[in-house]
Formats: sequence, structure tokens, C-alpha cells
Amino acid sequence: MIQPNDRFEIIFVNDGSTDSSLQKLMELHGKDKRVKILNFRKNFGQSAAMSAGFNFSKGDLIVTLDADLQNDPADIPIIIDKLQEGYDIVNGWRKKRKDKFFSRKIPSFLGNKLISFITKVKLHDYGCTLRGFKREVVQNLRLYGEMHRYIPAIASRMGIKSIEIPVNHRERKFGHSKYGLGRTMRVILDLISIKFLLSYSHRPLQIFGSLGLLMMMIGFFSGLYLTYVKYILHQTANRPLLFFTVLAIFVGFQMITLGLLAEMLARIYHEGFNKDAYTLRNQIGFSDEDIDDCP
Repeated sequence: MIQPNDRFEIIFVNDGSTDSSLQKLMELHGKDKRVKILNFRKNFGQSAAMSAGFNFSKGDLIVTLDADLQNDPADIPIIIDKLQEGYDIVNGWRKKRKDKFFSRKIPSFLGNKLISFITKVKLHDYGCTLRGFKREVVQNLRLYGEMHRYIPAIASRMGIKSIEIPVNHRERKFGHSKYGLGRTMRVILDLISIKFLLSYSHRPLQIFGSLGLLMMMIGFFSGLYLTYVKYILHQTANRPLLFFTVLAIFVGFQMITLGLLAEMLARIYHEGFNKDAYTLRNQIGFSDEDIDDCP
């Protein structure tokens, strides 16, 4: 259970905001040194923001939270309690979601079903950022692109113990969401990447070899059919449909291959060279040593 004298820190990541967010955060830091700020030079996205928070955090238990005020901070103690029970990841589930039905709830429902099916990690809500982690989980994560939503699936390779619990959700009062029907294609492409990384990153020959064998079989049977047409039916085998089919298969195979190879190169870039997906303008509050004396 959480005790009143437990030590903690609150890290705000200012992801290139253009309003008065930084000034408000500076005021909070002035009142309480446990409030710390990571100020990005520009907007790098949610994955980079979470990665920075993980990198600079010091605690054994870490809770992530969106800044749009739709998640309820009152759920944090429940998440902490679950982590202390022995779970490595505690995932929030916006069971009673306060969002638009057609533009948000339906795409989210279908997306969560698809992600659960592809990754084999069954969750009701992959999009909820209110999550709890143990230190040993996040210190092995390298987030870039939009990988933050797939953290439970990525972490599943570590043999972690996770749970999903219902959390509160509020209506959005400020700003506008960037998620909706327009991101469907991105989700599909991300799923291809995640599936490849989870299943074939250490054995790429299986996926490329399977596709290659499939293409060879198609070519073999197509050749048999053309041989039958030419020598049995005595018809010409030089048909436009043949060239279209060969071209479509070749181009599709090449595009998928290039995409997966590019994903592997990106992974090498970020992990092999320990390259962060963000750059900081400054960091505030991380040199304070008298946290114990903070009110």
C-alpha cells in the first residue's frame, strides 16, 4: 500500500508546446522540487515523450499519464498497489469511455481487437496511456515512431506479468484529439512492424522464405497453366493478365520487403547506437538532491 511518507517525483515532458505550458510547469517546480520538467526543442511525439520520461525517472515504480485531463490521477494509487502485488505492467482500461461513438469508440474497438489478434496479447484498450511499470521493464524498452501504444505487446517478449484494470475517463475539454479514422492506415502499418519484430526479428528468413516459396509455387502453377494453354489448347500464352499478375506480385513483395528492412534499420539505429528519439532544450529539477526535505 502507498504510505504518506513514500518518496516520489513527478516528471512533466513538454513536447514542444507553443502555449504557456512551460511557464505553468515552472511555477509548479518553484513550489515543489519534486516536480521536474523535460523541455523538448520541438514536438517529437508521444513515444519520444514517454521514452524521455522513462530515461530520466529514478523510481522503481513508474506511472504514465496523458496531459489532456481525460485520465484521472486518482487511479494512480490503485495502479501502484497492483504493481506492489507483483505485476510488471498494469494497463488502464477506459471501460466507460467519454469519447465520440463513431469517430473514436468504434475505430478504437476494432483496432484493439485487431492488435490483440495480431500480437496475441489480449487487451481491451491499447490506447490508454494510464499505465504502471516496474523499472526493469521500461529500462529495456526503446520507443520510437508510435510504438508507445504497443508497449504491452513489445514487453511480452520479456516474459512479464501484466494485468488490465478499469480506470476513470473524462470528457475532453481542451484541445482536440489527433486520433481517429484517419490513422487507420498507420495502425495497420505499425501492426506489420510489430508482428515482424515480435515473430521474425531473429529469424527473418522464415517470413521472406515463406513469401519466396509462395511466389515460386504461383510461378510454377502459372507456368503449368501456360504450358497447357500453348501446347494442349494451341493458344497463345502471351496474355496481358499474365504480365499484370507478375508485376503486381513483384511490386508488392518488393514494397513489403523494403518496409521491413527499413524497420530493422531503424531498430539498429535507435538501439545499436543508443540513439534517443528526441533532443532536449533543457531539463529542470533533476540536479536537486534534497528531495527528502520537500513538503
